[in-house]
Amino acid sequence: MKPIKMLLFVFAIGSITYSCKNETKESTTTFKDTNAKSISKTKTGQAFIEDDLGKPTVLSIAIGSKDHTTLVAAVQAAQLENVLVNAGPLMMFAPTNEAFEALPEGTVENLLKPENKATLANILKYHVTPGNYSKDFLKKFKKLGQANNDYVKIEIINGEPIIGGAKIHASIPAGNGIVHVIDKVLLPPTED
Repeated sequence: MKPIKMLLFVFAIGSITYSCKNETKESTTTFKDTNAKSISKTKTGQAFIEDDLGKPTVLSIAIGSKDHTTLVAAVQAAQLENVLVNAGPLMMFAPTNEAFEALPEGTVENLLKPENKATLANILKYHVTPGNYSKDFLKKFKKLGQANNDYVKIEIINGEPIIGGAKIHASIPAGNGIVHVIDKVLLPPTED
């Protein structure tokens, strides 16, 4: 794999505040990034994230989906939550749990190990594109520049855009972009 390249989106966390509720409720941590997005996380890692207008971000859409629990776990393991709540616009190609299960046995477990954080981050950034394009508009492109500085190819098969070999099964608008639900994990090109 190529070495990790500079992340396209660099966001500093401006302030961190902790608030504790009474003993019967969980404590929460609230982060504010430089774009004034509030990220509330419970101790269990569940996040409820909205943009300045109260619309869900691409990350909160993934978190709210029972079909994307593996993706959310990977985003948290790679500590990329701040990328997916920035002002955007951005597109997230979101592989389903079934897409992750289709990888060779042990791949996901191996990627989630702390020593593989850089590789995991590179793969996840390959699923993020600056911009906010509908499924139909994606047909106008032959490739897209991804957040890891690589390109993903787009083919048109039976009138549908195929992103790096993955079909788009649903598109969900977000406050900071759009989530395209895909049926395959996108893997960045290797240096071969």
